Amino acid sequence: MNISSIISTFFWGMLFVSITINAQETPEVAENQSAEVFLDDYSDDFQEKFFEALKQKGIENYDRAINLMLVCKQLDDKNYVVDHELAQLYLKEKQYAVAEPYALTALLAEPENLWYTNTYVEILQKQQKSVEGYKAQLPFDNAKFKENLALVYYRKGRAKAAQSILKETPESSFTQQLSVKVEDLIAAQEAAIKSSSFTVTNESRAESGSFEQYKARIQGMLRTNNFLALDQVAGEALESYPSQPYFYYAQGYAFNKKAKPRDAIEALETGLDYLVGDIALANKIYQELADAYNSVNNSVKANMYLRKIKPGF
Repeated sequence: MNISSIISTFFWGMLFVSITINAQETPEVAENQSAEVFLDDYSDDFQEKFFEALKQKGIENYDRAINLMLVCKQLDDKNYVVDHELAQLYLKEKQYAVAEPYALTALLAEPENLWYTNTYVEILQKQQKSVEGYKAQLPFDNAKFKENLALVYYRKGRAKAAQSILKETPESSFTQQLSVKVEDLIAAQEAAIKSSSFTVTNESRAESGSFEQYKARIQGMLRTNNFLALDQVAGEALESYPSQPYFYYAQGYAFNKKAKPRDAIEALETGLDYLVGDIALANKIYQELADAYNSVNNSVKANMYLRKIKPGF
């Protein structure tokens, strides 16, 4: 990774992020200051360690990146950019409980930063925690934070959660536009679920929300290729059954279909952590991971997973 790439990575990570309703997939940087100007305030040692940490992060050497960022934290323990980088790195390492306080520190330092809000929400979700359970410590008196939170929920397919936040957010042109999109998404998700041709038979009849019913619903959606709401249904299933690899597979499959390969990779690799003995399911996960890694131009990882597929299952 060359120095311009490293600076670019830092630039995206540290500056205030302002997202309009039309920028649903890629955050846009709002300020014009440069990373180089920011780093003028820091020692050569800090800059060297920080840039090297970003380089290690870029090549997925997360342990090394964490160690370097921790040195940066010692050099400047009030730097919330470092806190956010540590949160992201520990998230990559699936050390969610360690990531959480770093993400919160960054968010409280800059509550109007959409990027920080997204990271914090993602870390909580990985632990089956709800943002609403942390209202007392979060900046819910900040209208921009609530707008960002609603947008994060919308982008993650959690339309009803987004709608709930919007109802308590001061009205603006942003909230008006997002509300329309959220309502459209809710309608589309409900239609997709209804058309999944799921019927509870005598053999599979169970309480609403049971493991068997979630699996039957998801199987119906996979059969009919109704992936619009599949990630939402799989996400709901995982809230109740966080150690079921089949639900991670379904979520990853949906993310791939929605051209969200990085989300797919995260879901599918988490599913592998819980997978024991089911070769057929493993093959499906490996194939989806190969497709996702190809989408992000990582042929090394894609080929690695393709080689794991066992024929005949």
